[in-house]
Amino acid sequence: MGRMKTRLGLLAVVLLMGGCKVNYSTTGASIDPEAKTVNVTFIENRAPLNNPLLSQKVTEALKTKITSQTRLTQVNEPNADYEFKGYISSYTFTNAAVVNTEQAATSRLTVTINITFVKRVGDKKGYQQSFSRSADFPASKLPSDVENSLLDQTIVPQMTDDIFNRAFANW
Repeated sequence: MGRMKTRLGLLAVVLLMGGCKVNYSTTGASIDPEAKTVNVTFIENRAPLNNPLLSQKVTEALKTKITSQTRLTQVNEPNADYEFKGYISSYTFTNAAVVNTEQAATSRLTVTINITFVKRVGDKKGYQQSFSRSADFPASKLPSDVENSLLDQTIVPQMTDDIFNRAFANW
């Protein structure tokens, strides 16, 4: 009698699970099976203060992240299955920490990007969101001496991860 209940229980679990579908990925990305293409449009720089290379850096980093960690193919077509478009809205340097009332110890570079993610397949639930990342540096250094390394090593990779995760990891 105990074996019969165990077998019936296992059969019920198998039948229930037969209708479930789970997408697995080594990167944690969840991509609709119908999706084949992605279009990452040029991320325009609309910030009053800006780095002339930032638009290109962000655009290329996002393209590389998506094509290297998904099966999607980058196309330059407005009707791609997935589309990322956006602009850099803010690029600022501020004091982050002050040692006394007249001297900053740390400065901060902050970048904000507005992204629209369009899904033309599957549930078609895209998003529109601002992403902001910062990096601190010693106030004794000139911003022009550190900004490219802060962008390349910290801000752009983190922001690219944020945009990717929001689109494909459902966080």
